[in-house]
Amino acid sequence: MRILMIGDVIGKPGRDAVRALLPDLKREKAKAIDFVTCNGENTAGGYGITADTAAELLQSGVDVLTSANHIWDKKEIIPLMDEDLPLIRLANYPGAPGRGDIHMGGVTVVNLMGRVLLASLDCPFRTADALLDQLKEEGNGNVIIVDFHAEATSKKQAMGWYLDGRVSGVLGTHTHVGTVDAKIMP
Repeated sequence: MRILMIGDVIGKPGRDAVRALLPDLKREKAKAIDFVTCNGENTAGGYGITADTAAELLQSGVDVLTSANHIWDKKEIIPLMDEDLPLIRLANYPGAPGRGDIHMGGVTVVNLMGRVLLASLDCPFRTADALLDQLKEEGNGNVIIVDFHAEATSKKQAMGWYLDGRVSGVLGTHTHVGTVDAKIMP
């Protein structure tokens, strides 16, 4: 299975790029992208997400939208967090509406955020352990992708090492820079 993770999509230029490029990428037989997850928390003018910006990305071919610290910037999204919209919030954000993981098309996507230089949340490592136990009990543990939203590259790498062998991939978002430190764990 080929999974594409699109990092933080920022505003209209980011949405335009996804709309222009993703449908063709998904159609190319050589690429054969089966599942697309996208961090959409900054799609509405650079801060937050709305029903319209979410719909635009989903219509472009995104399967699941992840989020993080800017999810609550547009208050209109809050009532939709408990709907069938494939939008997840941080699993380690306690007492918030919505869900921190979703299972679709044979893939489970988990959304976590680090705590270095960001808001204090529940421990992402403990939250990951609890979620993985739950997913295993539910039988949703075959393909698990973790969107780990963190400031420090070292925290993203630490989460990768911590979950190595227990998830299919840990992908970092948040820093709005190109990936130059990708790793394939043993």
